[in-house]
Amino acid sequence: MFNHHDISRNACMLHGPLAHHGYDWWWHSFTAQDAETGEDKPFFIEFFVCNPALAEEEPVLGQLPENQAAGKRPSYLMVKAGTWGEDHCQLHRFFAWKDVKLHGDAPYRIEAGDCLAGETRLTGSIAIKPEEAAAHPEWMCDSGKLSWDLAIDKQIAFNVGYGAGKALRDAEAFAMYWHAEGMKSAYSGEIVYNDRRYIVTPEKSYGYADKNWGRDFTSPWVWLSSNCLVSKKTGKQLTNSAFDIGGGRPKIYFVPLDRRLLGVFYYEGKEYDFNFSKLHLMVKTEFSFEEQEELAVWHVRQENYHAVMETEVFCRKRDMLLVNYEAPDGSKKHNRLWNGGNGWGTVKLYDKKEDELVLADEIEASHIGCEYGEYCEKE
Repeated sequence: MFNHHDISRNACMLHGPLAHHGYDWWWHSFTAQDAETGEDKPFFIEFFVCNPALAEEEPVLGQLPENQAAGKRPSYLMVKAGTWGEDHCQLHRFFAWKDVKLHGDAPYRIEAGDCLAGETRLTGSIAIKPEEAAAHPEWMCDSGKLSWDLAIDKQIAFNVGYGAGKALRDAEAFAMYWHAEGMKSAYSGEIVYNDRRYIVTPEKSYGYADKNWGRDFTSPWVWLSSNCLVSKKTGKQLTNSAFDIGGGRPKIYFVPLDRRLLGVFYYEGKEYDFNFSKLHLMVKTEFSFEEQEELAVWHVRQENYHAVMETEVFCRKRDMLLVNYEAPDGSKKHNRLWNGGNGWGTVKLYDKKEDELVLADEIEASHIGCEYGEYCEKE
């Protein structure tokens, strides 16, 4: 019953009302090695689509003052790519819908220019000059050059179950949906970032692929995931393991559910499931986020009727970026959404035996994808 792959959830969800007021995105993050030095460098690539029913000849950018004055909502494909580390950046390339070829059913495939995303393939490029980024704040991005040619092998999935199932998708019950088809993914290929080459190999890519869609985002917004894991019990790398925690304050039928997280640890074939939408698991969650002077720090404690998972994650703020998205209504409420790809920390897994907690393992995690943000005004 483990490893719940479901590529139908990776299909494009922008039909019906969501075509007029919705977004859908396919996210990929992974680690590459510098071709000369062998040093690790984390990257991300995302294909973000918004409001296809509002398409015009050119991409409609929601942060452009004249579009806001005219009441125009965003409509485009945005290809987003970048890197974390001290030279972190996010680059955005926009396409009008007429220039996008989308095979929306499973397996999905989306193409525009030299950019392509599908279940097993990812290619593309973005080049933005400093003067262009400065002249176009509505692009919400930095300057730089990035190109990629990658194959993807999605090995372990995190399927959130009924909450993103067809009935609740068709009813558009939630404001934001989530599916991680590649909670553990092996990437291979090559990246060129600002004229430096990086090699991506399956066993050292520590890759992750998921998607979100809906009519709005969540606040607070939490994401923590890694499959670069070492057991303190044995001292060995866990090669068939991954964890994923996400959510915040989901809205169902426009009513916010207070501070809920979905979480799973797939531990060498055994699944520890902390999914609040599975009522029989009786999940309880506590989480906190602290922005210190130099570090971002997450604490999460999840409990179900037979296990407990305690997660503590750190990431250097100088390695992170404040990631930018606009919502389908054209608003930009997330202006302090911390996003990183080289976090580290520990996960403790406990089994409940009668009234006692028995430590199953303490796991050292690195190459952690991590995110936290709450809605706030622009600084």
